[in-house]
Amino acid sequence: MSGLMKPLGGEVTVHMKAPVDEVWALVSDVTRIGEFSPETFEAEWTHGATGPAVGARFRGHVKRNGVGPTYWTPCTVTKAVENEVFEFGVGLDDNHLNTWGYRMQAQNGGTSVTEYFRLTPAWYMRGYWLVLGRLRGKTNERGMRTTLERMKAVLEA
Repeated sequence: MSGLMKPLGGEVTVHMKAPVDEVWALVSDVTRIGEFSPETFEAEWTHGATGPAVGARFRGHVKRNGVGPTYWTPCTVTKAVENEVFEFGVGLDDNHLNTWGYRMQAQNGGTSVTEYFRLTPAWYMRGYWLVLGRLRGKTNERGMRTTLERMKAVLEA
């Protein structure tokens, strides 16, 4: 990959006045995402999963850009390190179209939380990013900031 190639993704960091274990409990509970996300209005564990563990599966109910279309997306947890990182791939089995996650770090009496997304670097995703990446990246970054600010409000209440 060229050093000049922009990453296929983005991230947003928000500091929360809450202990890292409380942040972890919130971001890794996919059943609560509908309280915070402007696009994903509900999610549920599937295939017998009941919580965050590598390989656990869930599905998210998404309203694209907050207006539609509306669809379910299958997801698989790819990283689950308590109080550090919660990450999942979107798509079937090992064919993830993108990856979303949260990194947490105790800092300044609270927790810095970074939400991020990365597109799979397949040729068709690179083409999509070349054409629509700037617009979609800004939309995703606004959505991540909204999600994190809503989580912060709950955690700091």
